[in-house]
Amino acid sequence: MPMIDAYAAAGTFADKHKLAVDLATAVMTVEQVPDIPMFRKNTAAFVHDLPVDSLANVDGDSTYVRVQVLTNAGALDRDKQLAVVRQLTDIVAAAAGDPTLADRTWVLLTEAAEGGWGLWGHAQTNAELVGAARAQLAELAKQAPAQ
Repeated sequence: MPMIDAYAAAGTFADKHKLAVDLATAVMTVEQVPDIPMFRKNTAAFVHDLPVDSLANVDGDSTYVRVQVLTNAGALDRDKQLAVVRQLTDIVAAAAGDPTLADRTWVLLTEAAEGGWGLWGHAQTNAELVGAARAQLAELAKQAPAQ
C-alpha cells in the first residue's frame, strides 16, 4: 500500500491526475499485491507542483523530478525495486512529454519502520497488514457468487 510523492517544477505535467493514477497503478502492479479494495484504496500518489525557483542542482538546473515511494518494510525485494524505479522513471518522462527527463528523474525508495504504517487510525505491523488483507480476501470469497 505504497504512498508515492512526485515533486516537479510547476508546468512539468499537463495531466497530474493521470500521472498520479499511473504511478499508483505501476507500484501496486510491481508489488504484486491482491487486487482488493484494501490495496486499491490505500495505494496513492500525490503530485506536487513546486515553484520553478524552489529547486535546482549545483548548476542551477531546475528540470528535475523527484519521486519518493514509501512502502511498508520489506514490500519490495531487489527485482521489485529495480522494476519500480524503471517504470516510474518511464511514466514520469512520458507524462512530461520529454524522454530526456528520464535522465533527470530521481526515484527514492523508502520503507516505513515495522509498526510505522498508519492505516485506519492504527500503527500497523506487517503481520497486521497481512492479516487484514487475508481477512478481506476471505470476505470477498464469501461474497462471490457460486459457480
